[in-house]
Amino acid sequence: MNVVSDAKGRFGFPGEKLEPGRYALKVRAAGYDLDGPKTVDVVAGKAVTANLKLKPTENLSAQLSDAEWLLSIPGTDQQKNFLLGCNGCHTIERIVKANKSAEEWVQVFRRMSMYAPGSTPLRPQMTVGGSQRDRTRGVDPMEIGAWLASVNTSYNSKQSFPLKTLPRPQGKATRTIVTEYDLPRKLAMPHDVLVDAEGATWYSDFGEQFIGKLDPKTGKVTEYPIPVLKKDFPLGTLDLQLDKEQNVWVSLMYQGGIAKFDRKTEKFQTYPVPKEWQGNHTQQSMVSPSNSHVDGKVWTNNQDTHSIYRLDVATGQYENLGEFKIPGTERTINAYGIPSDSQNNLYLLEFGANNIGRIDAKTKEFKVYSTTAQGTRPRRGRFDAQDRLWFAEYGANGVGMLDPKTEKIQEWRLPIPWSAPYHVVPDKNGEVWIGSMWTDRVTRLDPKTSQFTDYLLPRETNIRRVFVDNTTSPVTFWVGSNHGASYWRWRMNAHEFAARHA
Repeated sequence: MNVVSDAKGRFGFPGEKLEPGRYALKVRAAGYDLDGPKTVDVVAGKAVTANLKLKPTENLSAQLSDAEWLLSIPGTDQQKNFLLGCNGCHTIERIVKANKSAEEWVQVFRRMSMYAPGSTPLRPQMTVGGSQRDRTRGVDPMEIGAWLASVNTSYNSKQSFPLKTLPRPQGKATRTIVTEYDLPRKLAMPHDVLVDAEGATWYSDFGEQFIGKLDPKTGKVTEYPIPVLKKDFPLGTLDLQLDKEQNVWVSLMYQGGIAKFDRKTEKFQTYPVPKEWQGNHTQQSMVSPSNSHVDGKVWTNNQDTHSIYRLDVATGQYENLGEFKIPGTERTINAYGIPSDSQNNLYLLEFGANNIGRIDAKTKEFKVYSTTAQGTRPRRGRFDAQDRLWFAEYGANGVGMLDPKTEKIQEWRLPIPWSAPYHVVPDKNGEVWIGSMWTDRVTRLDPKTSQFTDYLLPRETNIRRVFVDNTTSPVTFWVGSNHGASYWRWRMNAHEFAARHA
């Protein structure tokens, strides 16, 4: 369990949440380390006080988040934007402290292009058939390699620059209780996390063929192995969604298909993409079953060809809707997130540019909406009760909201630089929750006032998909630690909740 100290350094754990016993104490305070005590004994029926002493850290660089590294290293925003694709498998600290020349960095870019997305330094996975992922993203490899060598703290011994940290949480941001749940496999990658109608928490594994279930009351974890469809191809799952009957659906990435898990029978039903549609880099990264009850269809996509597929659940047959051209151009929209609205119309979030496409489920008519700025890179999002689409603007450090009724997009910019939000989700109160892969922070936006509140997580957390459980009061926020084999449950403490709803 984790709490945050206030402006006067005071903190407190709810007594009803702690059993009697000895507890280890840790702190996260950029620039400081704990100087004692390191443990505290909790006694039943008695308040216990622990006065913590901090000392200046001797290794500030080990405490920096990825966003703080981007703030610290010299370079232009254009140069730093290159690194926005480089923390999916590891931290930016690993890059800054690597001992490499410009020429060696070019070799790294080539090697990285051959790894599948669900890789880690401890478990890299190679794609089949050679290079696929462009790691240079339109920049000159030697130029960017020379820049990385120039800011490298190991290769360039003469390079020194001040290390910058983000402000510590204040005010409302300190009134939280965060609980971490460890997963049994140390290499588990809980990319997506959600809560079903019975309160069980589910997660997808980005690097293995599993989905898992956690009982928050007991901490018990049960994992369910997913059948391997393509031997010798990269493993791992990505999107995790519930249909109306609370079946769990997951996309199978390079295994070439999607799967449904029946919670009652605890059995998987897999839906492989037809072999004639597959190649070495076929990738079903997303699945959209949440509104399949409307017409019996589940959506998925193919990142390799940018095609959109639709599964008829009753027959098990796929329909290939093909690629969709952006009007007025010869360019195909390259969708990443594919949320559907209440009528099961599909929306395509174009991660590589600034467009959102809409496919009418009945007529297949295709329409495109664009954000106000170029390079906003819409990534993933969700619809609210009013059928408005909220989405993360990864490249613009922002949040967008598309209202299909007015065909207008409203946008907000996050106050913390280099947040690069991955996913956003609206809650029942009209507020919006945002997760960042870079800052180790969860952000709450009140759209009515445009006020942001940033909550710091207790340790480095590579956040991907976020989830809000609207059945609790206050709402409960869940997020996986994609590189930490754990996930977090966040909620306001009683004081903050009462103050906001008085």
